[in-house]
Amino acid sequence: MPYTSDVAAAEALNDSYKKLKAEISKVVIGQDDTVRLLLTAIFCQGHCLLVGVPGLAKTLLIQTIASALDLDFNRIQFTPDLMPSDILGSETLDQERNFKFIKGPVFANIILADEINRTPPKTQSALLEAMQEYAVTIAGQKYNLSRPFFVLATQNPIEQEGTYPLPEAQLDRFMFNIWLDYPSYQSELDIVKNTTTDTRPVVQKVISGEQITEFQHLVRRVPVVDNVIEYAVKLVHKTRPNTELASPDANNYLEWGAGPRASQALILAAKCNALLNGKYSPDIEDVRAVALPILRHRVVRNFKAEAENISVDELVKRLL
Repeated sequence: MPYTSDVAAAEALNDSYKKLKAEISKVVIGQDDTVRLLLTAIFCQGHCLLVGVPGLAKTLLIQTIASALDLDFNRIQFTPDLMPSDILGSETLDQERNFKFIKGPVFANIILADEINRTPPKTQSALLEAMQEYAVTIAGQKYNLSRPFFVLATQNPIEQEGTYPLPEAQLDRFMFNIWLDYPSYQSELDIVKNTTTDTRPVVQKVISGEQITEFQHLVRRVPVVDNVIEYAVKLVHKTRPNTELASPDANNYLEWGAGPRASQALILAAKCNALLNGKYSPDIEDVRAVALPILRHRVVRNFKAEAENISVDELVKRLL
């Protein structure tokens, strides 16, 4: 649906965001920051990785968001024996002995890659081209994916048995790495009250794929002043050890820092964060609001940081 102006589109985005939050809160209690970041990634045409121990409603949250969006949704349960063809699809012989391509579950608008680090890197990397190019190549033939397209993945903590760390190239393609913590006492009381009865809340569809695409273009049209872009790029440069703008903490505790994708993600997410808060242009506070989930999976600690038990989050917060 075309809007008369960008201001009208921004107000429509803000209104849709509030409606989405209201629908999601029928099922998912608490996790407000996680919901905000997930929806920000969707409006920025980005992918999301949710990390947390089992039972924190990671899968439920993504399924609920998918229910509120009028889009095709597929869930892929990653297991150690999953093959790339189980995700992308494969060629088979039909009755006339001609090869026919059978599409895999990746051909949808929203992909829930559940427990993505339960499968070996060969299968994990099957999503690389899809996430970056919005297409897959099978037997030399390229197939475009339908748009909008998002990969929302869940991951168990690396310390758990039977997990494989994601390749750095794939981690970098996730806009946000969101860490879920245990709910507060009050939130858990509400969760137990609401989930141990026979009633099931119905989530209404709030927004269509066409509207999401329009909002994605709107986010990219949001103007940004130079000093905000300079702040974001300097912040990323501070994470790169032994470079001109490197911070002392980066030189002491980081093996390597974030790449240019981090700078792009900071500005895009800051634009969307401003729109969701009723502003028409982002400021430095919007960059800071999204910096932690953008940077935490793009910097790698060195042995000294591990020996001194200094976490990635602590290092990023020091940079901020």
